[in-house]
Amino acid sequence: MTKIFSYSTALLAGFALLSSTQQADAQQFSKRKQYTSIGVSLNAMNYFGDLNPLTNFASFHAGDTRPNIGLNITHRFFPRVSGRFALAYGRITAEDNTNANRDDTNARYRYSRNMNFRNDIYEASAVVVVDLIENRNNYLKRPDFVPYLFGGVAGFHHSPQGKDQNGNYVDLQPLKTEGVDYSKFQFSLPFGAGVRYRINRNLDAAFEIGFRKTFTGYLDDVSGNYANLGGATAPAQYFGGYNNGTSPGGITNTSTGVAGGFLPGAKRGQGKNDWYTVTGFSLNYILNPKIKNPKFR
Repeated sequence: MTKIFSYSTALLAGFALLSSTQQADAQQFSKRKQYTSIGVSLNAMNYFGDLNPLTNFASFHAGDTRPNIGLNITHRFFPRVSGRFALAYGRITAEDNTNANRDDTNARYRYSRNMNFRNDIYEASAVVVVDLIENRNNYLKRPDFVPYLFGGVAGFHHSPQGKDQNGNYVDLQPLKTEGVDYSKFQFSLPFGAGVRYRINRNLDAAFEIGFRKTFTGYLDDVSGNYANLGGATAPAQYFGGYNNGTSPGGITNTSTGVAGGFLPGAKRGQGKNDWYTVTGFSLNYILNPKIKNPKFR
């Protein structure tokens, strides 16, 4: 993840440099050639964190994929550069019970941990979109097929929930299952790539793959160590795997015979920040700008 974070930082720096160099095109690409589009998107959401099948970044469970929907407005400033603001809602989810292999010695601990979660994410993002094929003309003469890159910043609200022994979902953040009072409001770095296709005069379709580098390890409510929950509520003790601090309890699955490693102070998660991805299609409608013909005297 560290390498990917470095790449995303370099990408954002490159976008900033490219945006500054585009200032030289401002006179050639005048305001009469700029245009704005509005769009809707239907996407698939996935998560990368402590409850994945494997501990590496590329591991995910297709069965955990959930829908994401969004609205966006995009303004083209320069031949290659646009700015986009978007609002989106989606869900991420995962379960140790289905993702971890109880017969794998490297995954048995996570199977025994037996954590589960779902998390609804409301996101607002602002990104710079850089086309790999430029358009120095107005929207009527835009290319039919354009690959692009994007990067920027986002803020989001999240609230992980876990399913208890009765099958009911419980808000996890107030329980402080690891003794940590993390915030439901977080920031992320969105970046990725896509392709855009011209359907007709005003309509474009796009396919996009986007990553979200977050700065929290608690999208799944699992990050650090097991806490001493002796004075906590029953739900907190259940999801925190607490049993008087002497043996595994609560949500912990002891059917594998793994008895140790679930006591206060023991490692519960990897201590790394979580990620989520947004992959899908969008339709974007170009609002008719006023195209003025040059006057001849």
